[in-house]
Amino acid sequence: MPEEAVGRTGLPSERRLKPERPRDELGRPQPWDAENRLVLEDFDSLSMEENHELGRKHFNAGRYFPAHEAWETAWKQARETDEAEFFKGLSQLGAGYVHLLRGNSHGAITLLRRAARRVGGYGSPHRGVDTKEVSRGAEADASAVERGDLVPGPAAPAMPPRV
Repeated sequence: MPEEAVGRTGLPSERRLKPERPRDELGRPQPWDAENRLVLEDFDSLSMEENHELGRKHFNAGRYFPAHEAWETAWKQARETDEAEFFKGLSQLGAGYVHLLRGNSHGAITLLRRAARRVGGYGSPHRGVDTKEVSRGAEADASAVERGDLVPGPAAPAMPPRV
């Protein structure tokens, strides 16, 4: 039997927990002695369904980094199922808006487009998500950034689709 993967690969396990480094509200790592401004749930202890609902709740409240983390965990839990691409797309959706607010145009465009493609590949609705609307909204924001109509940064006036 092969050894269990460690680090950022492999299935979630007790030996593979995310480090407790202080982070800001957008998930950026802070110096080890800084105050932690981001409290995350223990996503690895939750079911795929619970992570999906948490992802939806965080995303719709504008907390894109925790949404990304919840859906990333759901994606890992859904490996080798027909749900994996859906959760990977939602994870990328959250990450795309994180990059938008961090001021990273390239990251926002790339991840929002990947999210639009993956989520849009599922029938609507899927797991309570209007996949067509989410796909359209993510693509519209990616295009707006690309055109310069939506300027990335902490005050970016994006109107993300509801999930």
